[in-house]
Amino acid sequence: MKTAFLASTFKPAPAKNAAFHVIPAPMGLSAAYGPGARRGPQAILGASQQLEACDGEGHAGAANIHTQKPVAPGPKKPGAWIGAVQERVACALECGAVPVVLGGERTVTLGAARAFHAAGAEIGFIQFDAHANLRDTHEGSPLSPACVMRRVHELGFPCLQIATRAIAREEYAYREAHPKTIAAYDARVIADGKMTRHFFPRRFPKQVYVTFDVDGFDPSVMPSTGMPVPGGLFWYDVIRMLRRVAAVRQIVGFDVVGLAPVKGLHHADFTAALLTQTLMGLTALP
Repeated sequence: MKTAFLASTFKPAPAKNAAFHVIPAPMGLSAAYGPGARRGPQAILGASQQLEACDGEGHAGAANIHTQKPVAPGPKKPGAWIGAVQERVACALECGAVPVVLGGERTVTLGAARAFHAAGAEIGFIQFDAHANLRDTHEGSPLSPACVMRRVHELGFPCLQIATRAIAREEYAYREAHPKTIAAYDARVIADGKMTRHFFPRRFPKQVYVTFDVDGFDPSVMPSTGMPVPGGLFWYDVIRMLRRVAAVRQIVGFDVVGLAPVKGLHHADFTAALLTQTLMGLTALP
């Protein structure tokens, strides 16, 4: 199986000439996600071989894609994974490329955030997710997937959460304590038609990082995830929102995380791969 994204159609680009660096990060340490999340990146790469060259949102392949080797830190600890992802994202930024991180569990997002923080980037994070992930600690760890967006916010990045619908009281309280830097359109708000076309908070940064946990989709669209929650988004809900993001903001990086492949459910892997390609196309738009 070809392991480079879209390699069945486009010759992989050298690292220094690429517009995108795809970074497979098969992290799967959390018991909540189970062992399946570590297989997510390879499933996305495999499914990408079946994608058409143009998905209607732009010719991602024409932008030159380089796929890095999978992240594989020595110690199987969250801190090691986060540091390794940070190094890979920093490499992409040094090459002038847009980093595209494929998880693995959501914790990999923190590695990307730290790389942008170290580079002095003033960006906002747009999070598609069933979960708020704003806990201070979870199961004794501050680096649990349930804590990732809190750690990202603590780096100074404002956050916009979309489709969240599994939220602890602690997370609601944290949101309420930071109304100027955390905004949210929970799934019930979206379902009630209360998400306006102009959904960005005032003064939200012009450059953004999109972090997309596939459990942001409704389980009928995306069953292959460790913690599916009813009431999520459907495909064209997501596409309309991402089109709007690309129209008014510059996407400087993104990740697709949380895919836990299930044998025989090929459509879920394909959905995650097509989402990745679509985000590339939207990112490459002038």
